[in-house]
Amino acid sequence: GHATPEQYVKEITIANDGIVNQHTVMAYAQNSYDMIQNLDEWGVKFEKDETGDFNMKKVHHLGTYVLPMPEGHHVKKILYRQLKRKRVNIINRYVSTRLLKGKDGQIAGVMGVNSRSGEIVVIRARAVILATGAAGRLGLPTSGYLFGTYENPTNAGDGYSMAYQAGAELSGIECYQINPLIKDYNGPACAYVTGPMGGYTANSKGDRFIECDYWSGQMMLEFYRELESGNGPVFLKLDHLANETISEIEHILHSNERPSRGRFHDRRGNDYRERMVEMHISEIGLCSGHSASGVWVDEHARTTVPGLYAAGDLACVPHNYMLGAFVYGKLAGEDAVDYCAENALPEIDAQEIVAECERILAPTRVSDGITPYQMEYKLRRMVNDYLQPPKVTTKMEIGLQRFAEIREDLRYLSASDPHDLMRAMEVHAILDCAEMAARASLYRTESRWGLYHYRVDYPDTDNDNWFAHAQLKKDDSGEMVCFKREIEPYIVQLDEAEKDAYSKLRIHSTHSA
Repeated sequence: GHATPEQYVKEITIANDGIVNQHTVMAYAQNSYDMIQNLDEWGVKFEKDETGDFNMKKVHHLGTYVLPMPEGHHVKKILYRQLKRKRVNIINRYVSTRLLKGKDGQIAGVMGVNSRSGEIVVIRARAVILATGAAGRLGLPTSGYLFGTYENPTNAGDGYSMAYQAGAELSGIECYQINPLIKDYNGPACAYVTGPMGGYTANSKGDRFIECDYWSGQMMLEFYRELESGNGPVFLKLDHLANETISEIEHILHSNERPSRGRFHDRRGNDYRERMVEMHISEIGLCSGHSASGVWVDEHARTTVPGLYAAGDLACVPHNYMLGAFVYGKLAGEDAVDYCAENALPEIDAQEIVAECERILAPTRVSDGITPYQMEYKLRRMVNDYLQPPKVTTKMEIGLQRFAEIREDLRYLSASDPHDLMRAMEVHAILDCAEMAARASLYRTESRWGLYHYRVDYPDTDNDNWFAHAQLKKDDSGEMVCFKREIEPYIVQLDEAEKDAYSKLRIHSTHSA
């Protein structure tokens, strides 16, 4: 009774500047409530009101769609219990490195390496579901720590790289993920979480300068402008709230969102009750869950490679978040079962296996080379230098040159143990993601999505030429190519007055709270 699927589809279409496949967003919206009920029955604790109804919160600019999970840190344990009850075989410590294909181009399996023993495995399969999360280790955090990223640092973009190498289409790669976070801390400021309780993003004068803290490219552009202005830095403002409200916020942010957050504030001497907390801008990443950059899928989670599916932050379903990951995991599983029933197990080219074994083991044969950590640091520093918005054409072109040089240096990668071998394979994936980000950004010669794709030398939005998906794939010659895909006709129409709602977030006349 809080919102309809049509309202949600409209909101996400507006938030993403109209560049969406509404069928995929609608599939998410229509299946969300049933998924919440399933999770509720399994024991996931959602916030409820005094009547027992789900206690929805207004976070988005227009509608009310967000449902808090007061004990979200238990979700993985609850899901694990369900897997055990269903007798699902779980294999840990194997890192997927390449998808394998049959002679007709369909998925035939996957290869990987054990991060403890170095054992290489070949797993034959009729269907594969990629659920490897965002490309979180793309840009380098301002802290300089390789694993101090906003996203889970174990998500190095492996799935993006594997999909690309298998010939799948990727979409919206130029639409980066950039988020507001606590300065010097690898976690979100969560102004959008505190918003329903009265918190908000403020400038150094304590003034609110944006109407809505829901993450969008437009919001991040206003954030960036304020940060760089005479009114910066930017802060999370909670010091005007009642003590009991702040205590509730601390419970959510310090136990659910990031358990280390409370310790960070304690050591910094930060108290939400006494002063505002400084915020900053995250490094760039690729993520459809918070943005729109991912592997192209339809409303059944099918990619453009037969037998290959994608779900979660990896799949190009803009702004789909955790619930979208659950929904698309279900859609992928159901469709994959039908696909497997109708298709035989493909044969795998033995030469493809040999070639991948050589690629995996190459770093173990280099005795005095470059460690994965050194090469990753250099690569991600280059990402910051040349790809971080605002985007400049010449800088991105230089970035591509630097990435090509690093690709030549891959032969010097050295791994002294299986763990380092895993890190070496992640460097390969990060490099693929960096090149994709640069080429996709150069291809779309306009600005769109606020800060996510703000090109200084193409500052205007060009709907006449660029109201389309920008796709990327590996062609038959092995080259990375970009091309357009038309926007499917909308199933939920937008009013003219609504289309630029997210471009009107700036509060032009502010006053101290």
